[in-house]
Amino acid sequence: MGKPGRPGARKKTKGAAVGSGGQGRQALEGRGPTPKAEDRSWHVAGKRKIAQERLAEARARHGKPASSGSTPRPRPQKKSDDHEIVTGRNSVLEALRAKIPATTLYMATRLEMDDRVKEILSLANKRGIAILEVMRPELDRITPFDSVHQGVALKVPPYEYAHPIELLDKVLGTGQTPLFVALDGVTDPRNLGAIIRSTAAFGGHGVIVPQRRSVGLTASAWKTSAGAAARTPVAMATNLTQTLKALKERGVFVLGLDGGGDVSLPGLALAKDPVVIVVGSEGKGLSRLVTETCDAVVSIPISSSTESLNAGIAASVTLYEIARARAV
Repeated sequence: MGKPGRPGARKKTKGAAVGSGGQGRQALEGRGPTPKAEDRSWHVAGKRKIAQERLAEARARHGKPASSGSTPRPRPQKKSDDHEIVTGRNSVLEALRAKIPATTLYMATRLEMDDRVKEILSLANKRGIAILEVMRPELDRITPFDSVHQGVALKVPPYEYAHPIELLDKVLGTGQTPLFVALDGVTDPRNLGAIIRSTAAFGGHGVIVPQRRSVGLTASAWKTSAGAAARTPVAMATNLTQTLKALKERGVFVLGLDGGGDVSLPGLALAKDPVVIVVGSEGKGLSRLVTETCDAVVSIPISSSTESLNAGIAASVTLYEIARARAV
């Protein structure tokens, strides 16, 4: 007799055991398709994706919209309900010279001292404005992302807009011939800054902006104006069309700028009269109601190869032509 087997032991048989047909199949098939870089947590793209997801969660907790796409969004412009940040040496210096109320002067560490910086320090000290020396990364953080601060920034209260009619009365009280520029839907702060600068350069008395659907005097506009905003008043109109009509009743001619205008700018007959130049938006131009309110729609002759001029340049050319006519 053969030896008895162990309890529970199975008799060995030749061939594959039942159910073993799938063994080794995964090895033959490989590991499958390679995951995308952003789906691999150890990859740079994967780490970036995780960081963006965390940022989106943080924004959601604070009620802010999450950014889309894989490219990080630019640093948002710093805004506050109780102050604006004026940046750049010329802008800060002009603001201090004009004695605009200011609370804090920020200066970068190891800042190169030139004549402007020395005068900025002198004026700030005389007025008792707090001076804080900060590292450049911190100065980058507190200033608008699209500005060049040149190592200095000034915290000022929100801009106090003038009233258009009060501004007109003030000019009439000096015996001068009023010259204003009104903006109809201009939304680029750089255009506003350029128009303020040109208004100051060519003897204009102020700029009028609508309360809605238009740019206000932001820090970016301050910067582009190169300090002209400190000495050129900006008025805000609750309703631009009604304000233009009120100006007309006071003897001011309303001139709209449009490439298809029926009056050519050179030799403008109304140049020596009280006028307000209305500049339309960057894309749509003058609105229908404003166009209907204008006494004349003026066009600037340009080369046929150029479609149009932007708002800032169109205003500058018109202001120059009026200033030239008034000087004769």
